[in-house]
Amino acid sequence: MNFAEQDLEQAIIQLFEQQGYTHTNGTDISRNTEDILIIDDLKQYLNKRYPTLSEVETQKVINALEFISPSPLYEGNRETFSLINKGFSLIPDNTKDLAIHIDYIDYDQPDNNIFKVVTQYSVQGDSLRRPDLLVFINGIPIAICEFKSAVSEQVTIYDAWEQVHNRYNRDIKSLMKYCLISVISDGANTKMGTIFTPYAYYYAWNKANEDEKVSNGISSLITMIKGAFAKDRILPLLQDFIFYPDDSKKNETIICRYPQFFGALKMFENIKSHLQPFGDGKGGTYFGATGCGKTYTMLYLTRLLVQRDREILNNPTIIIILDREDLDTQTSQIFVTATDFLQEKNIRSINSREDLRLTLKNKPSGGVYITTIQKFAETTGLLSERANIICISDEAHRTQTGVGSKLVENKNNGLDKKYGFAKYLRDSFPNATYCGFTGTPIDDTLAVFGDVVDSYTMKEASDDGITVRIAYEPRLARVILSDKQTEEIEKY
Repeated sequence: MNFAEQDLEQAIIQLFEQQGYTHTNGTDISRNTEDILIIDDLKQYLNKRYPTLSEVETQKVINALEFISPSPLYEGNRETFSLINKGFSLIPDNTKDLAIHIDYIDYDQPDNNIFKVVTQYSVQGDSLRRPDLLVFINGIPIAICEFKSAVSEQVTIYDAWEQVHNRYNRDIKSLMKYCLISVISDGANTKMGTIFTPYAYYYAWNKANEDEKVSNGISSLITMIKGAFAKDRILPLLQDFIFYPDDSKKNETIICRYPQFFGALKMFENIKSHLQPFGDGKGGTYFGATGCGKTYTMLYLTRLLVQRDREILNNPTIIIILDREDLDTQTSQIFVTATDFLQEKNIRSINSREDLRLTLKNKPSGGVYITTIQKFAETTGLLSERANIICISDEAHRTQTGVGSKLVENKNNGLDKKYGFAKYLRDSFPNATYCGFTGTPIDDTLAVFGDVVDSYTMKEASDDGITVRIAYEPRLARVILSDKQTEEIEKY
């Protein structure tokens, strides 16, 4: 490691320490290089959180995590995530006692956890490897960081990606099965993904807080650590913003981008404050640039609505409203593979108006459904008067805003009142709360769904490299007109 790389590592360690992490040199930890967990930290957390556990029970909790098979790596990593994310029920030594639900991380009280960054942590697998920096929570290495020097022409940030995805994933699976987040940096560029994320889909976390301007370059190192790894950020990130599809054939793991993180959380809070019957039912508008991943933002929002603040939301029914069949197909393909992520088995696309009526008529609670707005008609009628129904409208600037009537001439030269699909939707769910996602908000959008709660503009998306810039080349067109045509134009 050259001086510049060491300097970068020290700067990153200091940034983590500013967030309340403790830095430890791996050579100071008593362990065999085959052992991955920091057992003392995990035991300290468990003894404090669950003081009634016996030594045998504590060891069972550790074993449940430690004995997850690292091969195949994707399955091992996914199983580790599930255990860390959901916890598990421990059968006590005395089988007459009730099972104890064990959480490896206290998501509600950040200060109850042990946060460390560790360097010089050698791991023996098929080969001996030593990652640049590991982030531990309660003795579990949840994130791996790899650095390269920005001043060296021979290596790039891509080499850091290769180190993680090729060498580490191949040689030290026993470590990598725990690593849910991957960070690569050369100081000037800092990007985040997972240990299965293709290089092209690593991204910079360019805002520490939602009200800041986008930061690029060396500032992205600061915003990454402050914005994604602060104690009150890393925990919700692990809990609600990492998605393993149910049946991924490509070893996919999707971790949110920063606009999805901020957008989903702000929409969630706004929906809660506008819930009927005490609110106005206008859950708000999310303004997101084309190609910024609005469908995944809706997925993360749905996860929050289904899993968080249950005493307020009361097992809601979530209805995703689209206005095109191709969007229905695209959105359904994502949502139907999220039964484990949403912890909701009843997720599907509505096939017809009859299916809509049979499925949602007086449904008592729960479920996530995807449908086009065209399935709502005058004949649909009232489906449910429940207030714990959340309708999330995609493309909320077109067919989704027509709640009023229009006068239309009929075949007898008279006038009839005609209503849009959006009116029939609201007739079906009069006490639901409605929120809209759109890339082009108009006045009608805000009037129907409420004010813009959060936005991610085309400029921000292009600055982040998520959306390709649109460039226009101005040209003068040569137009030849006759004298007569010119006179007619001037007269007009």
